[in-house]
Amino acid sequence: MNFVRIFSAVALVGAVAFASQPASAMKTSIFEGITRHVSANNIKVENPKTHQTLSFEILPKFDQVFSYNGKETYQMKAIKAGQYVKVYFDQKFLGVRHADRILVMTSRDMVTRKE
Repeated sequence: MNFVRIFSAVALVGAVAFASQPASAMKTSIFEGITRHVSANNIKVENPKTHQTLSFEILPKFDQVFSYNGKETYQMKAIKAGQYVKVYFDQKFLGVRHADRILVMTSRDMVTRKE
């Protein structure tokens, strides 16, 4: 019986924590840069301007990899370290960043911004 109570308490705390996430953690964000590491369940991208590096979880059977113009689709294994990518991601599940869509870009596709 104690196991059932403990499990119920953990489930309740998890549900409250998930429901109380800030709105900013629930929306889709964008990060672009150079791929530093790719595996079956993870991609690490570094922004060359800010030198910020973020890691994103990849869900099984992820098939949302496109060319920047959207005309071509790729498999996840087509992404290699050193490529420019734009990652659309969210942090819905326990604050872990996971990729929703990845765009493979060329150097001429990079958006130049004045800062």
